[in-house]
Amino acid sequence: MKVKRIVTVYFSPTGGTKKISSMLANDLKQLLKLPMEKIDFTLPSARVKKYHFAAEDLVIIASPVYAGRLPNKIMPDYKQCFSGKDTLAVPMVVYGNRSYGDALTELCLIMRDCGFHLIGAAAMVSRHAFSRTLSKNRPDEQDAAEIHTFAENLAKSIENGSYQTQTQRFAEERFLKNLPSVGGYYTPLREDGAPAKFLKATPQTDFTICNHCGICVNVCPMGSITADIEVNGVCIKCQACVRKCPQQAKFFDDAQFLSHVRMLERNYTQRAENYLTEIL
Repeated sequence: MKVKRIVTVYFSPTGGTKKISSMLANDLKQLLKLPMEKIDFTLPSARVKKYHFAAEDLVIIASPVYAGRLPNKIMPDYKQCFSGKDTLAVPMVVYGNRSYGDALTELCLIMRDCGFHLIGAAAMVSRHAFSRTLSKNRPDEQDAAEIHTFAENLAKSIENGSYQTQTQRFAEERFLKNLPSVGGYYTPLREDGAPAKFLKATPQTDFTICNHCGICVNVCPMGSITADIEVNGVCIKCQACVRKCPQQAKFFDDAQFLSHVRMLERNYTQRAENYLTEIL
């Protein structure tokens, strides 16, 4: 079956996952000379729809990594909202320089079970959502070069039809079989190495500079910020409201959360590597 379009789907509260998945999609668009569409899966209104993909599609499905897994409040939506018809797919996860843990395994298995045919998989590094400094310049030129090489290899497979061969099917089965099992979520740590407990932490607002523009209300992926700038629902610590506030009026002040951020910035300064593989 000939591929006729590329579709990029991303959950991206702070923009890193959108940027990296779009880099891959744009490279494939140029290489394959195909039309491209994007589906922003970030806001609640996008996650009540059903998305059905045909055998002629090539779909990149991308998610940030939260505590070494897919975001636990969003993961069920990946299972329920997407369906393929032996559709070619490239699962991608984006992490903040610590570890992508079992998130890529989780996404690969979900996509397989939703009717997608995996031809590649990737874990890429972007700026950590919690930090201004951790991997702050990622993706950089080296990342872009790795993505381009990955796209070239995928494009060759698609153009010569090797993904349709029985050998490739065996390769996909072998890849899935060799994935690590999905474990529990990573336990955040404080600077002293003890568990950091900030599940109930929510963003605060400096009302001396907040102008009630409503941006934080509109960008919250859980729909948890009210019109009067109060958090009245689940907060997944995604930092969308903090990053996108033009007045820089949003912040977290929870002591254990801040200790965890300092631990990350102290212990994970070394450049983390991307993982990209064609399943051939």
